[in-house]
Amino acid sequence: MDESGDEQDASSLNEDEAEESDKTPEQQEIEKLKKEAADWQNRALRAQADLDNVRRRAKEEKENAAKYRAQDLIEALLPVLDNFERAIKAAPENEDSDSLLQGVNMVYSQFYEALQNEGLEIIKTEGEVFDPHQHQAVMQVEEEGFESNQIVEELQTGYKLKDKIIRPAMVKVNA
Repeated sequence: MDESGDEQDASSLNEDEAEESDKTPEQQEIEKLKKEAADWQNRALRAQADLDNVRRRAKEEKENAAKYRAQDLIEALLPVLDNFERAIKAAPENEDSDSLLQGVNMVYSQFYEALQNEGLEIIKTEGEVFDPHQHQAVMQVEEEGFESNQIVEELQTGYKLKDKIIRPAMVKVNA
């Protein structure tokens, strides 16, 4: 190791000690208290920053909880919505069933409107370009009149709650 480096460190220590010894005990105490005050101020600033971060996170969590409060209920009701759609599609076409079908349509419309008021939206599919974030491809077909990677048919409706996908749409995609 370089001796001149050791000598410089020793000389700087000696200068610091000499400065300290030149100060009166009151000045030394003042310096010590200033350092301690600066340390406490730094700690207080860090604690305040931590508290601000905790408040911000709590506010964000509270906003998300309010925004998606109905998610569990909506997810539980999606099969009911699916069954309404199936019932409407499967209804026979005759005069006797028209009034029943009309009643089922009315109940379905009311039910869907209530879910829409909570932020439920249908994910668009047919004719759209396949998006793996919104769609789940369960079949791949080659059909005329459709571009590659374009959705040919929707097999199950997909839904999102506000900006969050709660169930991707099951689709057939053109190869």
